[in-house]
Amino acid sequence: MHQQRRNNMSKVGFVGLGIMGLPMATHILKGGHQLFAHDHKPLPSDLAAQGAVACASGKEVAQQADIIIIMVPDTPHVASVLFDGGGVAQGLSAGKTVVDMSSISPVETKAFAARINGLGCDYLDAPVSGGEVGARAASLTIMVGGPESAFATVKPLFELMGKNITLVGGNGDGQTTKVANQIIVALNIEAVGEALLFASRMGADPAKVRQALMGGFAASRILEVHGERMIKRTFDPGFRIELHQKDLNLALTSARQVGLSLPNTATAQELFNTCAAHGGKAWDHSALVRALEIMANYEIGAPVPQSI
Repeated sequence: MHQQRRNNMSKVGFVGLGIMGLPMATHILKGGHQLFAHDHKPLPSDLAAQGAVACASGKEVAQQADIIIIMVPDTPHVASVLFDGGGVAQGLSAGKTVVDMSSISPVETKAFAARINGLGCDYLDAPVSGGEVGARAASLTIMVGGPESAFATVKPLFELMGKNITLVGGNGDGQTTKVANQIIVALNIEAVGEALLFASRMGADPAKVRQALMGGFAASRILEVHGERMIKRTFDPGFRIELHQKDLNLALTSARQVGLSLPNTATAQELFNTCAAHGGKAWDHSALVRALEIMANYEIGAPVPQSI
């Protein structure tokens, strides 16, 4: 058994140990793999205690590991991690695999993949959905773009971090899928917010309305989780509004590049912008409902004005 575990052990690099990256890296380490990690902050002591090796740069991570995972906030951060001085690209040698699990531009992803391929290495874009809760529970949805052979190599690592793992297509298709996911999530949050705000303002108990709706065709994960947050006013992230703004910006920018109109996505982005303008960049994205409440001058669960 121990011999089999050693034979299956990979040398894995991980760059970006934030809210999502840290639990994801921890699952890989607990899966019996060697972990070489780098972040702009010191290596967390509990990760070091479990055997993770701290590296001074992305270059050093790439020199030590065969599979290098990146989990950082946005497109410029991935570009920096890969190609700046001391970046991952400088430490690569032919045959290694780079896996970007950040949520970034599909267009830029294709360009990044081409540059990494030019070094004789495979590239996978593998963004995730499920937030901090999913990262901690190893239940993330993972949407992958890239070569099937590289996907087969990395899949055992994906299985340590997630449950629903799909190779969608070539490089960029994983990121396109994640952007599509974020469009659906934003519009569902907006719909749930409107529905609960309407119900509460009409004098119904929003908690009971939500309970009733959970048994019908309107039932959704958003209604279940974020509907409860709207009612209980628990807007700590979670997934920050500023990150969802970034994802919808990717959607709207990419759509503009191909001549596509996404009118309701644009509306959701304006509602997020309203929240941000009221100090809500770091609120959970379920707090999009606050923009609707600001316009209505009424909060879910508040007493109904005498005019009704």
